[in-house]
Amino acid sequence: MTDLHFLTISQASAQIKARKLSPVELTRAFLSRIQRLDGKLNSHLLVLEEQAMADAVRAEAEIARGGWKGPLHGIPVGLKDIYNTADIRTTGHSALFKDHIPTEDAFTVGLLRRAGAVITGKLATWEFAIGGASFDLPWPPARNPWDVSLDPSGSSSGSGVAVAAGLCMGAMGSDTGGSIRGPAAWCGIAGLKPTYGLLSRRGILPLSFSLDHAGPMCWTSEDCALMMQVLACHDPLDPGSATIPAFDYTANLGKSLAGLRVGVVRHFFERDLRTDPETIAAVETSVAALRDLGAVVSEAHLSPFGAYTDCGSLIARSEAYSIHQHWLRTSPELYGSFARHRLMAGAFISAADYINAQRERTRLVAQFAATMRNFDVVIFPTARCPARPLGEDSMASGFQPFFNRAFNVLGSPALSICNGFSLKGLPLSLQIGGRPFEDALVLQVGDALEKALGTRTRRPAF
Repeated sequence: MTDLHFLTISQASAQIKARKLSPVELTRAFLSRIQRLDGKLNSHLLVLEEQAMADAVRAEAEIARGGWKGPLHGIPVGLKDIYNTADIRTTGHSALFKDHIPTEDAFTVGLLRRAGAVITGKLATWEFAIGGASFDLPWPPARNPWDVSLDPSGSSSGSGVAVAAGLCMGAMGSDTGGSIRGPAAWCGIAGLKPTYGLLSRRGILPLSFSLDHAGPMCWTSEDCALMMQVLACHDPLDPGSATIPAFDYTANLGKSLAGLRVGVVRHFFERDLRTDPETIAAVETSVAALRDLGAVVSEAHLSPFGAYTDCGSLIARSEAYSIHQHWLRTSPELYGSFARHRLMAGAFISAADYINAQRERTRLVAQFAATMRNFDVVIFPTARCPARPLGEDSMASGFQPFFNRAFNVLGSPALSICNGFSLKGLPLSLQIGGRPFEDALVLQVGDALEKALGTRTRRPAF
């Protein structure tokens, strides 16, 4: 029998619904594994053992009475520690917020609780989702379960590590410049940055009002789809929340990709940024698999990748500084050096630069919409290379490992999946992007590729 902590949400949920698996037994297995392994991985800032067991007991009783709520009922889920939790500290992995106790849950946390999910812990993050793998904070940075000397990427570092290592079945991350997809890539899991506005950000510590996204991180695309069933809900108190009809993100999983038009944005990884040969080879394997599945694959052209990074960086730094300026002026010593320096950069961006960046963003969005008249999805690597030594995704070195920021600027959905492994056994990754609110199609393609490539049978040998 598969170890309980290596079941997918889909597998565990089917067993729970059929009353063949106890939520109490499942939760206990995950809490035991956290206790046994997380001392080396540092994925958790807080383990909610007592609350999790109480929630698991409640879920088991509800299901026994015939009150199964859906696929997340009784499923252990972790939260990046920028998600507010009522009466439980939410720190942003920062000394500035080490005693911050919210009075209510983030909107998405409330949705998870109502769906019967068991919240097992608060997970490591880069400080305020920007600071990098820092050693000058109250808690150490998370480490990659494929090799603990390597960086898991960020800022949703603990979420990526915990899912990959089997310390929770799903996790919530956030993505302002790639913070879901980066850890998904380097930890070898699936991570979805949904369409902007599809998930509420209310109750999540903000970084950039117009670039922040909340999203799920799981072992498979199918599991991300199951979480989206619960999470995609209009929030009238989030001014960025979109009002759209309810949608079934699982309905098309397993259906044919025949005729799907796939655009490969080759210039991103062949000309714009030098990319590792193993990563490029994995892209070609994915292209061949898509053609075998009936898709029509051809080359797509967008603006150079640098246009997205420059535009997104100007917007993100400006908006982040507007949020943090008071604390940076009054308590700068409570920030780690990485976060402090990156946040302070926003003080030197002029209003003219910010406005021009937003105008450039409008041009890039229009260009993408025109390109997507000829394609259903576009693909390119998530990361330029496999995971690097811990701290090398802090951006302190100036190295840019990822092709992520484009979809934050565009606001369109983007999914990172594992599409192979390097000769050293490290995960490689593919990014799948689509038109706004076509998240279900992106997940359908990710699910089909994971199954065709057979990458979901290999876990970290930790």
